[in-house]
Amino acid sequence: MEIKKQVNTKPANSAGSLAGGGRKRDSKIKDFAGPVKTIGGNEAFMGARSKNSSKFKANSSKQSNSQNRNENRSRYHNSSRDKQSGVQNSSRNRVNPGSRDQSVSQNGSRDKMNIKTEKQLVNEPRFTAQKVDGQKTSIHADDTLKIIGLGGMEETGGKNCTLFEYKDDIVIIDMGLMFPSEDMPGIDYVIPDVTYLEKNKNKIRGMVVTHGHLDHIGAIPYVYEKIGSPAIYSAPLSIGILKSKLEEFGLDRGAKLNNIKIGDTIQLGVFKIRTFKLTHSIPQTMGLAIDTPEGLFVYVTDWKFDHTPADGQPADFSALAMLGGEKPVALLSESTNVERPGVSVSEKEIEDSMVKIYDKVKGRLIIATFSTLISRIQQILKVAHKFNRKVAFVGRSMVNTVEIATSLEAMNIPPNTVIDPKDLKKYPDNKIVLVCTGSQGEDNAALSRIATGQHRTIKIKQGDTVVLSSSPIPGNERAVSGLMDNLYREGARVIYQKLMGVHTSGHAKQEDLKLMIALIKPKYLIPIHGERHRLMLHGQIAADMGLIPEDRSLVADDGQVIEFSKGVGKVTNKRVPASYVMVDGLGVGDIGNIVLRDRKAMAQDGIFVIIVTVDHKTGEIATSPDIISRGFIYMRENEQLVHKARAEIKKSFSRYSKQKNGPHADWNMIRGKIRDEISEFLFNETERRPMVIPVVIEV
Repeated sequence: MEIKKQVNTKPANSAGSLAGGGRKRDSKIKDFAGPVKTIGGNEAFMGARSKNSSKFKANSSKQSNSQNRNENRSRYHNSSRDKQSGVQNSSRNRVNPGSRDQSVSQNGSRDKMNIKTEKQLVNEPRFTAQKVDGQKTSIHADDTLKIIGLGGMEETGGKNCTLFEYKDDIVIIDMGLMFPSEDMPGIDYVIPDVTYLEKNKNKIRGMVVTHGHLDHIGAIPYVYEKIGSPAIYSAPLSIGILKSKLEEFGLDRGAKLNNIKIGDTIQLGVFKIRTFKLTHSIPQTMGLAIDTPEGLFVYVTDWKFDHTPADGQPADFSALAMLGGEKPVALLSESTNVERPGVSVSEKEIEDSMVKIYDKVKGRLIIATFSTLISRIQQILKVAHKFNRKVAFVGRSMVNTVEIATSLEAMNIPPNTVIDPKDLKKYPDNKIVLVCTGSQGEDNAALSRIATGQHRTIKIKQGDTVVLSSSPIPGNERAVSGLMDNLYREGARVIYQKLMGVHTSGHAKQEDLKLMIALIKPKYLIPIHGERHRLMLHGQIAADMGLIPEDRSLVADDGQVIEFSKGVGKVTNKRVPASYVMVDGLGVGDIGNIVLRDRKAMAQDGIFVIIVTVDHKTGEIATSPDIISRGFIYMRENEQLVHKARAEIKKSFSRYSKQKNGPHADWNMIRGKIRDEISEFLFNETERRPMVIPVVIEV
């Protein structure tokens, strides 16, 4: 493709320019998506970073926000201390059955028990997840291109983050969070492990955000300062949503946020990144064409093909076709809906379903959806205006997102349509639409509080119709079912996806994926955003098309390094840290396997606390042992078991304290013996194993 480049000698002064020092260049490039601008360069970026990486200090004039910001900054700095103190969140051991750790004897010779050499491991099939000692990240020279997924390679719907690295340059694509699964009790969010980026923060040239959903931007406030506060580039809507999140942490003023238009080109180190239009459930979603020393790589984030999207702007098919003509080395494409045949349902069909619902419902209409599903909110407003209904937004995140989208002209609000929830009593029920969060059954979301009668101003009443305009995220099915039960108990009628087409996914189905592969025509396919079976299926679809042989579908785990050298790509057996980092309240990364195991044990079988008071002089029990049971038995109804347990405790204590000479006994050993023996006693009596916690107090 012919590229015409005109260099402007004047300093850059656009919204996309880098903040901070250093010289800036502004050039115009004519490319496949029209006139675009090159923003900065490596020299300008390093100049900007050198002066702006200090931590943000709250302005004393904003006293009203000081408490909230201080809390969030405490949350952030706690995470830094946790990491420094060596707290690790190794949530999974990613070793396939049958694989072996390499072992080396003390004299340096390799053990001869069928231990494979490094060369043999490297040449194993790409789908074999090998574990090796050490944290090497390359088996080639430094002039290889490395692609590393810190998230999104082993899970659907969360903590998406991909790194492109070449020599001394790293570019980050997205930094999302994931909602916890059912086996993570008490956890708020899961974010990527950025240990590798912390160690290589001097190489980071910038972060590109493809769109504004939390699974792509949600982790940024938690890790931004840790990784050196790099410059962030994205479309105005994504930057607006991200800025709102950073404000909650007191990081907005210190953040280097750069608005770019879809079609712009940015130069980050050796990487030239061109942006193009994609369709998703949020406006201003963009794909990336990344020119590297190893060739062109096309990164398509969450997307689908929709010829009639809510914002009226379908994907740029001409740009995709022209990229295919450039012979890309690899396509990185999502696999969320790879198991679903056919093509994606258009947002226009959802709008038609909304029209039918508005026409039939005679009472209040309550619609729950994601706060960032802006395309759906736009449809709700459009149809409400058509039926002369007033719309009230409920829930802080919903209100904030609507305000941001409206201010950036990413959402069009019809005149005289939106009202304040406080004014609902001024209008009859058949003229009201409430739009709120909580479609996933989240405990503190607006709809959950409404369904349980805990909302301050809105109560469910007979004649209300509730529409759940979303599909349950895997793991949330039980919460959504309980939410619907509560709504029915209060007298509402509930409409959800299985009853009527009130939701469509924003992710590509099989025929969409095939069309994308046919348009881009890559040499390699790197499936992303899905569990292993989804990624493998994506590769099989490409092979069935006859365009990409199965051995050129590179499937990796989180943290596993994919390398390209001289046009050849392979999944190596080298890894960087990529464990789950869990956010719980103000703690970031301080919850690991042991804590989760204890939580699950208490949730399943309860706890049984034994308090033994011992005379310091004699070493004998001073009073009868106290017992506290939570989640195991109700003590008033099981007095006989409690009495027998006390007797067993006394016997066990007496036996081991006498062995250890009374007042000079080893209390840690005695606590361990009591725990083991009482645990066995309780199992024999009840066939349950509560967590037994013995406490010895000397008086």
